[in-house]
Amino acid sequence: MTTVTRAARTIHDIKCWLTDMDGVLVHENQAIKGAAELMKYWRDNDLRFLVLTNNSIYTPRDLRARLLASGLDVPEQNIWTSALATAEFLARQRPGGRAFVIGEAGLTTALHDAGFIMTDQKPDYVVLGETRTYSFEAITKAIRLIEGGARFIATNPDATGPSAEGLLPATGAVAALITRATNREPYVVGKPNPMMFRSALNRIDAHSETTAMIGDRMDTDIIAGMEAGLLTALVHTGITSASDVDTFPFRPDLQFSSVANIHAELVAEGGKGSTKDAKPSKD
Repeated sequence: MTTVTRAARTIHDIKCWLTDMDGVLVHENQAIKGAAELMKYWRDNDLRFLVLTNNSIYTPRDLRARLLASGLDVPEQNIWTSALATAEFLARQRPGGRAFVIGEAGLTTALHDAGFIMTDQKPDYVVLGETRTYSFEAITKAIRLIEGGARFIATNPDATGPSAEGLLPATGAVAALITRATNREPYVVGKPNPMMFRSALNRIDAHSETTAMIGDRMDTDIIAGMEAGLLTALVHTGITSASDVDTFPFRPDLQFSSVANIHAELVAEGGKGSTKDAKPSKD
C-alpha cells in the first residue's frame, strides 16, 4: 500500500491572508507593533487580504475610520464583518427576503444593500446582531415572530463584549435568552462557523490551500480556520496565551509572539519585497 503525505505548508506558500482585528492588529484602539508593516508588505507584494471581525455594529467605512485613528490604513474593501457575511448568506438563501433586525448600522446597512426588506410584518427571518442597547420590546417582538415561524439567525456567538466599565452582554447572551423562550437555536454565521471564512475566501477569490488565517483566539479564529482548510497562525497578543494552547484538543499550524514576527519572517525568508530596511522582531 502506498502512503501519500502532503508537504507541510509554510507562510511562504501563502498567497492570500485573512486576519482577525482585535488582539491581532489593534489592542485598545492602538495598533500592535508590526501590524502596519505587515499590511504594507501585503500591499507591496500584491497579496490579497481581508481583515475579519465578528463585530456587526460597524460598517466597513466605520471600521476603516477606527483603524485609521489607531494608525492602520485599511481600505473598506479589505474589511469583512459578520454582518456582511450574514447578509451575503441570507441573500443566497432568500433573495429579496424580509427580516426583523436587532442590530446597528453595520447589520442594517449590509442587509439593505443585499436587497432585504426590514420589517416586523411577517418576516422570513429574525436577525440578531450586536447593539449598544438591547431593547426588551425588540427582544419580545423577536420571540413572538420566531414563535410565528420566522427563522432565527445570529451574526456571531460571542456572549460578552468589552467596555471601559467591564464586560457587556453580547449577541450570544441575548440569543441564549431568545432560545430559552422559543426553544429555537439560531443559525450563527460568524466565527467560528467556517461559513464566514468561506465567504471571505470568495470575496477575494482565494483558495484555502494557499490562504492563511491569523488570529488570537483558539476557540474562534484557529478552529474555524482549521475547519476551512487554511494555514492557521496564532499570535499571543490577544486572548489565547502560549500556555493556553495545550488545553485545546487541536493546535494551530504556527505560533508567533505577534504579527511583527510574521512580517520579519516573510521579509527575511524569500519575500518578494525589499529587505534592506527589515529588522528581525524580538520575542
